[in-house]
Amino acid sequence: MTAEPFDHDQLFKEMIREFFVDFMTLFFDRWAKRLDLSAPVEWLRTEMYPKPPDGPKHVLDLVAKVRATVPVRPDDPDPATWLALIHIEIESPDRTTAITPRLPKYWRHLTEEYGLPALPIVIYLKVGLEGLGEEVIVEPVMDFAVNTFRYLYVGLPGLSAEDYRHGDNWLGVALSALMRCPRDRIVEWGAEALRRIGEAPLPDRRKMLLAECVEGYVDLAPEDVERMRGILNQNATGRVPPMNRTSYMIGRDEGKLEGVEEGIEMGRRKGVVEFLEAQLVAKFGPLPAESLDKPRQLPDAELLRIGVSYHTAASLTDLGL
Repeated sequence: MTAEPFDHDQLFKEMIREFFVDFMTLFFDRWAKRLDLSAPVEWLRTEMYPKPPDGPKHVLDLVAKVRATVPVRPDDPDPATWLALIHIEIESPDRTTAITPRLPKYWRHLTEEYGLPALPIVIYLKVGLEGLGEEVIVEPVMDFAVNTFRYLYVGLPGLSAEDYRHGDNWLGVALSALMRCPRDRIVEWGAEALRRIGEAPLPDRRKMLLAECVEGYVDLAPEDVERMRGILNQNATGRVPPMNRTSYMIGRDEGKLEGVEEGIEMGRRKGVVEFLEAQLVAKFGPLPAESLDKPRQLPDAELLRIGVSYHTAASLTDLGL
C-alpha cells in the first residue's frame, strides 16, 4: 500500500482541481477568506519555456486563476481587477531541496506571463516540517541575500490524522491517510476513512478520487492487509458498516489491496471492468462507443495491464483502446 502503485502526481492534481475550495479552506483559511471561492476557477496551462525556443521545458503542477474579494495589490482599487494566481506544487520526494530552487523561477515566470500576483503553495507528501507553515528561500551572492522568497506549505506527515479524520471536509478525511497516525490504529483509521468516504454525500467520481488516495497511501504492513479486508467486508450488521458498493469499490476493496489481478481471479470481473470504465471517463472524458465496449471483451491479462498503466497514459490510444 505504500509502494506508490499509481501516479501520485496525477491523482493529486485531479483531487486538488476537484476539491480546490475544500483544500484552501482546510489548510489556508486565512487566504481562502480573501478569495471569491464561489466564482469559477480557471486552471491555466502549466508549460513553462524559460528560454524559448530552445530552452528546457518545465511543467508546473497546478496554476489556478481566482477572483479575490480584497485588493491583491495596493494600487489595485477596482474590484473588477482583483485577480490572483494560486500556484500549487505537489512534492513526493522525502526532502524539500528538489523543489525549492525552482519556486522563485516559477513565480517570476507566472507573474510576468500573466501580469498577476501569484501565491505559491507546496504540498509535501513525505516531508512533515511543521505541518502547516511558511518557508523562506534565500538567493544569495556570496554572503549577501539578494532576494528572499516565501512560500506556504502543507507537510502532510507533520499533521495529526486525528485532527482531520472526523471532520466533514472530505478531502481532509482522505488526506488523513498521509498524516501522522499511531501504528496500532492505522488499519482501523484507514478502514474508517474508506467507510466515511463511501457514505459521504458526494458524486461517485469524487468518492473514487478520495478513496483511491486512502487506499494508495494508508501505511499498511503486509500482515495488515487481511485485517483491512475483513473490516471492509463486514456486513451492515457488523461493527463497521460497509462502503457503498460503487463500481469503484467492487473493483478495489477486493482487488487493489493485493492487486487488480486478484480481484479478477475472485470473480469480480464485472466490477473491475466498471471501475476501469469509470476511471477512463474521469481521465479522458466521454469514451467513444468502440472504446467503451472494448474493455468488456478483453482477456483478464489485458484488463490488468490497463488497470496498472492508465494513470500514466496520455491517451486512449496508448492503452490500445
